Amino acid sequence: MSMKTMDDQQLVSAYLDGNNKAFETLLMRHKNKIHRFIYMKVKSQDLTEDIFQETFVKIINTLQLGNYNEEGKFLPWAMRIAHNLVIDHFRKSSKVRMISESSSKNEDFSIFSVLHSGDDNTLQAMSRSELETQMVELIDYLPNTQQEIIRMRIFQDLSFKDIAELEGISINTALGRMRYALMNLRKLIDKHQLVVDI
Repeated sequence: MSMKTMDDQQLVSAYLDGNNKAFETLLMRHKNKIHRFIYMKVKSQDLTEDIFQETFVKIINTLQLGNYNEEGKFLPWAMRIAHNLVIDHFRKSSKVRMISESSSKNEDFSIFSVLHSGDDNTLQAMSRSELETQMVELIDYLPNTQQEIIRMRIFQDLSFKDIAELEGISINTALGRMRYALMNLRKLIDKHQLVVDI
């Protein structure tokens, strides 16, 4: 069987059996999507390259340690690693950019507030930066299925159709999970008394 016709799980297995070409095939298959995803978030070619390299080092290390058990869902797993590294970068630099989310019914949910308004004084900028970081951390308090859908929809820019296919659920279920995730986020925001508009 040609490696190009193997699915991701077969390539992972071949790589773990010592076939480095299998990993090369995986990398070539998915590198553009992962690279584009990182670039959309950080808007810097150099930083994108750094995070992209770091992503694949982490992927290789995880595979070699035998900690990969994603049942063939290699791309969402790899994107999640890239996403976490992007978030780590923003946490370190205290800058998480605005991200907005719209449902299929065109209701606008602005999940993160705007960072760059140009005329902020230092105190306002620090407060806004702290708020953005808290918002990202609040996502960690959601149930796993809701965390996943927020990360896939907002951070990975996957459509609800793609999410449904990747998760093996209907589009309505995916939409329902997003709606519950947003409702729970609102409750968390109220509980933590964050002033945002979602």
